Amino acid sequence: MQFLLGLVPVCVFLAALFLFDSYKLVPPRSLFVALAAGCVAAGIAYPVNAFLLDSSGIGLTGFSRYVSPLVEESLKAAFLVYLLATRKTGFLVDTAIQGFAVGAGFALIENVSYVALLGSQSAVLWLVRGFGTAMMHGAATSIAGLVGKVLSDRAGDARAGTLLPGILLAVILHSAFNHFFLPAVASTMLIVLLLPVLMSVVFARSEVATRRWLGVGFDTDRELLEMISSGRLDETRIGLYLQALQARFPGEILADMLCLLRLRLELAIQAKGLLLMREMGFEIPPDPEVGGKFAELRYLRKTIGPTGMLVLQPFLHTPEEQLRRILRV
Repeated sequence: MQFLLGLVPVCVFLAALFLFDSYKLVPPRSLFVALAAGCVAAGIAYPVNAFLLDSSGIGLTGFSRYVSPLVEESLKAAFLVYLLATRKTGFLVDTAIQGFAVGAGFALIENVSYVALLGSQSAVLWLVRGFGTAMMHGAATSIAGLVGKVLSDRAGDARAGTLLPGILLAVILHSAFNHFFLPAVASTMLIVLLLPVLMSVVFARSEVATRRWLGVGFDTDRELLEMISSGRLDETRIGLYLQALQARFPGEILADMLCLLRLRLELAIQAKGLLLMREMGFEIPPDPEVGGKFAELRYLRKTIGPTGMLVLQPFLHTPEEQLRRILRV
């Protein structure tokens, strides 16, 4: 069971990331799914790498430096591409944690395969290997997700142009690691020293962004909710925008649109309140009525249609999946 020694450092670091997530944006189930996705990626990478190595004629050294990083990082990033494209991550921190979990799952399968190939080795070897490769896989995938998240947020959606730079950066980092510029122990120590610094910066930026969302959006959401609930549309930009919808949509569709907007605002305010309570150390049990509200949202989306949802998009700044995660539905 030597490979377990190699996983101890990455599991401890992954647990630390989860505990430092003061807003508890990543539930254990999502962490497990990300780990499983990494395991699946490693299971696919093994036969793909074996086939390409046999058919390409490239030596093992060149293959490990230039081909396998591209294959492995692309497979690991597939799960993050899915998360970003479907807007299932809302902040940098949950993207970073799930990306690292994918890399940890990949390292688990990779280390198991190395145990089968190399047999019994010293405990020090597997501990060093665990620190080096497992944390490299976690960091590379985490960085790919972070870059993709930042660029997709700036662009407004996840497109190939916003996702590829992060994947390419992960490939470069992976390739550099496989070049063995430094001895194994020195490479491991370098990763151990640099990775916490990188993650601390990520957490700091994410915490600032979350507090900004809590502070700025809370009051504006409340004002908009009061406006919709009272039926009084003020002569503000938001009020004029909502008034303009009356001339574009039938009355029954407009009523459904306002109902959906009201529900989303209520859920967003409730989610922000929960995050504030969690930051102060209070844990509030899930609201049993929240599930019914999300079911009503699904029905309203179908009746409103894609055009109506597109018109409402400027008000739906928080992904619904993120609200589900915070409210634990």
